Amino acid sequence: MPAPLTFEPSLLNSQGLNLQSVFNINQLPNALQEQLKALVGDLQDYKQLILIAHGGKEMWNALQEDAWKTEQPIDQATMSTVQHWFTQNYPGKSHRFIYPSNQPINLQALGELAGWHYPSPFLVGINNIWGSWFAYRAVLLTNTDIETTPKLKSHTPCDSCQSKICIELCPAQACAVGSFDMDACLSYRKSENSKCQHTCLARVACPVAKPHKYSRQQMKYHYGISMKVIRELE
Repeated sequence: MPAPLTFEPSLLNSQGLNLQSVFNINQLPNALQEQLKALVGDLQDYKQLILIAHGGKEMWNALQEDAWKTEQPIDQATMSTVQHWFTQNYPGKSHRFIYPSNQPINLQALGELAGWHYPSPFLVGINNIWGSWFAYRAVLLTNTDIETTPKLKSHTPCDSCQSKICIELCPAQACAVGSFDMDACLSYRKSENSKCQHTCLARVACPVAKPHKYSRQQMKYHYGISMKVIRELE
């Protein structure tokens, strides 16, 4: 039996796609396998799932000026980079993007398996290394035999947090009831004088991994997109 292929992340890292995890599909939980089957049908053509995310500000800083001329600059730049990375490092192997797309895939469940995701009071995933300053960028199915990725040695920082300042500083009090109050969050974000139309004050208040915190410009971009979706659903 041939040795597993080495995972080569250099190109991905250079573009800020600096979190990667490789899974064997047949070792994923049954619920995720069934979800994948619902998306692509027969999984026999694929052996592995590769999860890619960005952590911190590097991806934003790496975006080229041309990327902003497209309708979905981050998704387009991600897919272009991942496509180039895959064909360069694994010639002759096939792949299929599952995300980004309109198809539903449980990214947080994959993030938990990778050791990236733990629940936070403000709903966004968190860990002690990156804080909440990471986001899923690509999921692809492949017919590769790449060495699988050990689970990141991380933990939730929330259990040991004494101040719980994110709960205190959420102006919508959406984090104060034990579980996240989505209705309160959305109602406040849509209000005329909302301070969270282009940011999340609870998330920004979190003291974990402050060096990785997104710039104000990056926050405005991401939360501006979510605000647009919220308005469209009214």
